[in-house]
Amino acid sequence: MDSRSEDIFSQLSALPEKSGKSVTELEPFMAEKHPFIVRGFVKDWPLVQAGLESGKTARTYLLSKHQDRPFNVNMGSPDSDGRIFYRDDMSINVQTGKARLPLIFDRIDEVEDQTPSPIIYLSSVNIQNYFTDLGEENRIDLGGRKAMESIWIGTKSRIAAHNDFPDNIACVAVGERRFTVFPPDQFRNLYIGPVDNTPAGRSISMVDFHKPDFEKFPKFRDAISAGFTGVLSPGDAIFIPSMWWHHVEGLSPFNVLVNYWWRETPRYMGGPQNALNHAMMTIRDLPENERQHWKDLFDYYVFENADEVTAHIPEEGRGVLGPMSAENASKIRSFLIKMLNNE
Repeated sequence: MDSRSEDIFSQLSALPEKSGKSVTELEPFMAEKHPFIVRGFVKDWPLVQAGLESGKTARTYLLSKHQDRPFNVNMGSPDSDGRIFYRDDMSINVQTGKARLPLIFDRIDEVEDQTPSPIIYLSSVNIQNYFTDLGEENRIDLGGRKAMESIWIGTKSRIAAHNDFPDNIACVAVGERRFTVFPPDQFRNLYIGPVDNTPAGRSISMVDFHKPDFEKFPKFRDAISAGFTGVLSPGDAIFIPSMWWHHVEGLSPFNVLVNYWWRETPRYMGGPQNALNHAMMTIRDLPENERQHWKDLFDYYVFENADEVTAHIPEEGRGVLGPMSAENASKIRSFLIKMLNNE
């Protein structure tokens, strides 16, 4: 067999499956910080029932709830086989534009049965901002969590392995989707691409999971040994913990996914990716002895943060070295803005 056409999905472990009717019931499993599938979790959603009738029926239902405003839509050639990725010159192989949802769905009507079909993909659409009552009619009990609700709509697609900072419950509403996931520590074996030039804001694996080139990406075999996969049907859901890498495929001619992102830490703490990006700018290319010193400082102030950091400072004078709070976060943010503006 050609190493570039090897079926990696048959070599991966199956995603575990759990049972529960609400996020509260699933909390003991979520605490394990490992992905799992819940079959039939949202099977009673009106959107799921419409999709079981047909893709056209699902689109009609979505149109009855949409707001009359332009939607962002990604368009790509049938030659891409649904893969949203880079061209040889590292430009993104889809174009992003704006159109009203009825026009977008008219185009999907035209190409839904084509093989291969062009990419028509609406990604991470805020449900509350772009639809009326859709979130209310198709909702899960989040146990009091405040989550961002997004909907993903499109033809067949392949989204390269990437990770997200928030925890995630993704519900398959229309069509089948395959999720392939890897633990956070597998990033070296996934051959992650650029951080500033990405299809959707997160760095992605450069490996084509349908045609993996093991000569170019030999450590990807180690990722396969650590990975899990599963195909979800309409009504199924998957829990993906923060920072787990996930490769997502819409397998049907028309696919709809609804997902909920939330973080267990306060939003005032900001995004760690921003700190990493800034460290690449300011520290990565320093002389080695200086990098080692800054690494030691990061361990001291951030990763270890032992009592010795503040034990010798009066409590009222510890400032941002004290426990993080909204007030301290605001002070740090203001200080960073001031310093960045002066650089």
